[in-house]
Amino acid sequence: MAELKTKKNTADVGAFLDGIENEKRRDDCRAVVALMAEVTAEPPVMWGDSIIGFGSYHYKYPTGREGDWMATGVSPRKQNLTIYVMTGFPRHEALMKKLGRYKTGKSCLYIKKLEDVDIGVLRELVRESYERVSKGEYGW
Repeated sequence: MAELKTKKNTADVGAFLDGIENEKRRDDCRAVVALMAEVTAEPPVMWGDSIIGFGSYHYKYPTGREGDWMATGVSPRKQNLTIYVMTGFPRHEALMKKLGRYKTGKSCLYIKKLEDVDIGVLRELVRESYERVSKGEYGW
């Protein structure tokens, strides 16, 4: 079984944020990091070389594959700010209707710029997802 490449590490979150070239993306990412730190009461930690995660949980798939992953996180990708909502989105349908402009993957929320979404709704989405993951409720 292949080993997961993205793991929690000791890289400097501040240095990573300082290195984001696009000023708008850097500012948006800093704002989301602050929001997540407040909501989770967890310190930001680098996962791999481009994801800032908060908290962690242990998962085990029916196939037997298991590992550790962040409970929530953010990554300043080139095209979007990617926010990791580990419970997925069907459980948060009411919030998603009020969030604003975004796209989703299985557990990824893609936002072009932070002004495209309602920050209060994003805060509630992160809070709900983090609390559920902390209780062992995942999106799959």
